[in-house]
Amino acid sequence: MKTEIIEELSRITEEEQAFLLGRTEIEKERYVTGQKLVMDSGKLLERGKLISIRPHTRFVHFPAHRHNYVEMIYMCQGVTRHIVDEDEITLQQGELLILNQNAVQEIFPADKGDIAVNFIILPEFFDQTLEMMGEEENQLREFIIGCLKSHKTPLSYLHFQVADILPIQNLLENLVWTLLNRQPNKRSINQITMGLLFLQLMNYTDRVKVGEQHFEQEVLIRVYRYIEEHYRDGSLSELAEELHYDIYNLSRMIRRLTGKNYTELLQKKRLSQAVFLLEHTKLSVADIGERVGYENLSYFHRIFKERFGISPKQYRKGEGI
Repeated sequence: MKTEIIEELSRITEEEQAFLLGRTEIEKERYVTGQKLVMDSGKLLERGKLISIRPHTRFVHFPAHRHNYVEMIYMCQGVTRHIVDEDEITLQQGELLILNQNAVQEIFPADKGDIAVNFIILPEFFDQTLEMMGEEENQLREFIIGCLKSHKTPLSYLHFQVADILPIQNLLENLVWTLLNRQPNKRSINQITMGLLFLQLMNYTDRVKVGEQHFEQEVLIRVYRYIEEHYRDGSLSELAEELHYDIYNLSRMIRRLTGKNYTELLQKKRLSQAVFLLEHTKLSVADIGERVGYENLSYFHRIFKERFGISPKQYRKGEGI
């Protein structure tokens, strides 16, 4: 990260100076409204803003707390230690920790050289990110973004170990710089940059950790990624071998976690990609069926009609939609 950004983030704040002079606890009034220890976006975001940034406060222990927003922590330099839902996480330089509103987080004191930035993000900010990430249905993308936007997901955090991925580092630096310097048109810039960031993160879901308590959800992320990459010719046996899983146990896990079997997930992706190609290309229906993995055109027509109630040709013409 550029030296001038590190210098800006390293400045001792008034709050931090109080800790250096002997204060031992956070001032709750800075962060929360009411008695419960829930970090309040109303305290940390300007009115009308969907995203903001602040340097992580050093030299003090943050007791277990929740947030009424999505928090994204980027480690610019050094390390910070966290406990999130009983999992201990050491966030290393260049890594990214994303917490949804379910997360219970505790943070150990950071030293002067441990420089992190906290992104305060309202869940609706990710609506634009989803739009940026493309029109065709993407189960992996929707699962990841859903983890951030929904209270219902079992996952409470995503720890991306991506310090060596240059495009991700560049995009995060761009976000930090734009928000620190109040760049004109920054809302559009930030939404586009966040969309690009998540497009990159989707390529590195093998680098994401979600905690020992949710190991199966981590496996599910890899299942979705495999389907996104291999929907034309992927197989459950190949996936099981790649994940070092017994095929029977993997099949049962997929059904239990998603309510669908592997073939149904694969077919859902193939048909959504077929719809995308019907709407955005002039390829023939036969070519589209072949491109999404169906060599038998009659079978492609049959399952498409079962799903949408009309044939691919009728769909392209807009009939019945």
